[in-house]
Amino acid sequence: MNVPFTLGRIALVVIFIISGAEKLTDIAGTAATIESKFTILSELTDWTSQIEATVGMPTSRILAIGVALLEVLGGLLIAFNVFARTMAVILLIFVAVTTFYLHDFWNMPNGPERTNNMLHALKNLSIMGGFLILASWPRRAVVVGGIGHEQDRVEPI
Repeated sequence: MNVPFTLGRIALVVIFIISGAEKLTDIAGTAATIESKFTILSELTDWTSQIEATVGMPTSRILAIGVALLEVLGGLLIAFNVFARTMAVILLIFVAVTTFYLHDFWNMPNGPERTNNMLHALKNLSIMGGFLILASWPRRAVVVGGIGHEQDRVEPI
């Protein structure tokens, strides 16, 4: 086991595990945030209305539960190195979308709120970089050169 790699994976996703757990304890607040920032496309209203009627919850509440579960389960899967590369890509896309919609500092006037959202966007950019590294990390390695060669080295596959 590569201890630095394991610790790095855990450090990268702890924010998602905690944030997702907090969202699960405040579904109404998360749903309100989603409702204030996202609008359902008119082409999808028939479909979302059917889902709302079937589940008995508004779309924003369904999305809040889905987002919270994605953060918690995705974070745990990466921490335990189960489908880590796949979940890294999924969470990379999730972070990119949420950054675009929730931390849109470019649409805000100068002031503390704009600065705060810009810092969150930059933090998310760093997290996306971590997910790119994780997604591109090789699954295994091979030794080149064989036993007894001075030029033995490990190359990623």
